[in-house]
Amino acid sequence: MENDILKGKLIHLAAVEPKEMAEAVARWGRDSEYLRLSMIDAANQFSVKNITDWVQKAQEKDPPKGYEFAIRTLDGDRLVGSCGLGGELFPHGEGYVGIGIGERELWNKGYGTDAMLVVLRYAFQELNLRKVSLTTGAYNPRAIRSYEKAEFVVEGRVREFFLREGQRWDMVFMGISREEWIALRNRNKR
Repeated sequence: MENDILKGKLIHLAAVEPKEMAEAVARWGRDSEYLRLSMIDAANQFSVKNITDWVQKAQEKDPPKGYEFAIRTLDGDRLVGSCGLGGELFPHGEGYVGIGIGERELWNKGYGTDAMLVVLRYAFQELNLRKVSLTTGAYNPRAIRSYEKAEFVVEGRVREFFLREGQRWDMVFMGISREEWIALRNRNKR
């Protein structure tokens, strides 16, 4: 078993500090590509105050609806993204993951995949989940490739669900079971 369940090769997961996260999300939100890839709704701008209030309210829920983490680099402890595991289906052994790397210069460098692998380790070892699922848009092939590197498989689609730039795109459902994750972990130990 890994010594630090929240640590990967490039990142570690940490508590979300509302003000710091709000400032980062507001900054990342000025990048329209980040917004369009990370939001289901139309791209929108939010103030630091709005985001801070939203984060604080989410942290105050009792019981919490899941687990939220800041994604920070091992080198320099820099906040680069966020991720969370939705818990509405935890009683059934199911979790729903969402993840985003906001720092554009770190896209395509393995930070998202590393963060996803750490989240999966937490989900399967710490929370004892049976399966983790996610949805994404077919307009985001970079995310789909990253999820596939973490052994997620496409489980289904809703055809032409999203409207982006005047074009219809499928919603892609992906998932990974505990058994698939164990097989991936065993292959990586060789």
